Amino acid sequence: MELIHPQVQAYAEKFTSPDEPLLREISDYTMANHPRSHMLSGHLQGKWLQMVSWMLRPRRVLEIGTFTGYSALCLASGLADDGVLHTIDVREEETTTASGYFARSASGKKIRVHTGDAREIIPALDETWDLVFIDADKTGYIEYFNLVFPRLRQNGFILADNVFFHGEVLDEPVKGKSGKAIRDFNEFILGRDDLEKMMLTLRDGLYLLRKI
Repeated sequence: MELIHPQVQAYAEKFTSPDEPLLREISDYTMANHPRSHMLSGHLQGKWLQMVSWMLRPRRVLEIGTFTGYSALCLASGLADDGVLHTIDVREEETTTASGYFARSASGKKIRVHTGDAREIIPALDETWDLVFIDADKTGYIEYFNLVFPRLRQNGFILADNVFFHGEVLDEPVKGKSGKAIRDFNEFILGRDDLEKMMLTLRDGLYLLRKI
């Protein structure tokens, strides 16, 4: 399902600041070489992640789902002077690619890359999170939320990506495993009274959550 009209997308991107050269390089490389290039956050969402980071100036950021490193660099752009971003991906090929880009970036020294199962890595990170970006396997969203929420500071934020899952959440019934998992996650979040929540119609849907 085409969720955002191409003309609207193009118009919004026209009036959005361009990506920095390294981000453009990551985007171009991913689109040309990666079989799952559609997973890249992209220009408009990437700039939104940068804006959020600069508004919050977080000290500790967690990203679940590194991919090729584009979103991590966006989120790291506004880190506080003593800030650190931890990013996790189960695929070594992804973290290796991303690490190469991080090493060339101004924020690279603030990024800690972890390869493996986020369910095992997150409990071992002794941090209190200001901002968490969940963008990994969709069937794990509720579990990832439950792992990070106790360590999220009051008024800290969680961003969950792909909460429309290509429009599958609108189907009755939802057919795909990932689409069903995302709709279950959305309903799970809706039923909580310890969060302020806003679902954004950006790209494939972003859930913006604030811990009350």
